[in-house]
Amino acid sequence: MAAGRDVVGQAQTGSGKTGAYGIPIAERLDPTKRVLQALVLVPTRELALQVAGDVRALGRGRGLRVVALYGGQAIDRQFADLKRHPHIAVATPGRLLDHMERGTVNIGTVEIVVLDEADRMLDMGFLPDVSRILAKTPSARQTGLFSATMPFEIRSIASKHMRAPEWVAIQAPTRTVETVEQFYLEVAEEDKVKALRRLVREEPITSGLVFRRTRHRVDRLERAFSRDGGVAVIHGGMRESARLRALHDFEEKRVKLLIATNVASRGLDLAEISHVINYDIPEDVDTYIHRIGRTARAGRRGTAITFVGQYDIELFDQLQRGIGPALRRHSLNIYEAGHRAH
Repeated sequence: MAAGRDVVGQAQTGSGKTGAYGIPIAERLDPTKRVLQALVLVPTRELALQVAGDVRALGRGRGLRVVALYGGQAIDRQFADLKRHPHIAVATPGRLLDHMERGTVNIGTVEIVVLDEADRMLDMGFLPDVSRILAKTPSARQTGLFSATMPFEIRSIASKHMRAPEWVAIQAPTRTVETVEQFYLEVAEEDKVKALRRLVREEPITSGLVFRRTRHRVDRLERAFSRDGGVAVIHGGMRESARLRALHDFEEKRVKLLIATNVASRGLDLAEISHVINYDIPEDVDTYIHRIGRTARAGRRGTAITFVGQYDIELFDQLQRGIGPALRRHSLNIYEAGHRAH
């Protein structure tokens, strides 16, 4: 993006793409202009906060002001931030449209627009909102689009809203599956809590991200561990303050386990996760890859352990076909003889 051309980048979370667009933005904007000059659209509030923090750090030396606009935070606070004339806005589509309709933000002065994790925005139904937003920005803007995958809908956005973009692939410093030790653990559904407790005792888990499929299952597992302590939870049904507190406690090592829905498997860049535990087996191989990609960051090694219960055989067969011999059986055996998944 430094050359000023439109760019489509195929990039996973953690591959350095924030720097790929954040550095050119920080270098090219005019801090003397008291208008919004750059807009970064992201799918989730967590990613909005992370990207805003990164871009703020990059632009601090030039006096660039950054605002994060996302749902779940009191809108009055965002009104106050917007009155300080930020140069850069990092926003989720829904909250940005809310501000546009209220007349509290003007994107008609924007020179650079970035769509980050575009496929995730597609999954969440945001692409119509994204199109509405892009239609309100100047046609002469520079546009960057970053996505882990390139389905037809993402390509159509690029075709409709970008000018002869350069297509690039941004590789992560290390390939996730090569730096993650991957295990499966056969465990009856009713014994999974016991199995998790045993893993915490016997594995060198310094910080473990535990995945469940729904917020209700997350809350249920938290209650099961309430006596043990040392756990926090994050899911879409929580208040913003509670989510941020849980993430902070986990990052500061006040709790050893963070129990999460898939909302945490994309868009969160938690630096030091020693273990990913798939308490509920992932729905498909892509979800599995995204989940285990939360460990082994920045050249570190990590461990992923997937529980396989009696109702998971079909999904597990699919997972084994997709991953191959890298997915090995864990030495800790929970099933009784004759009740193995395989």
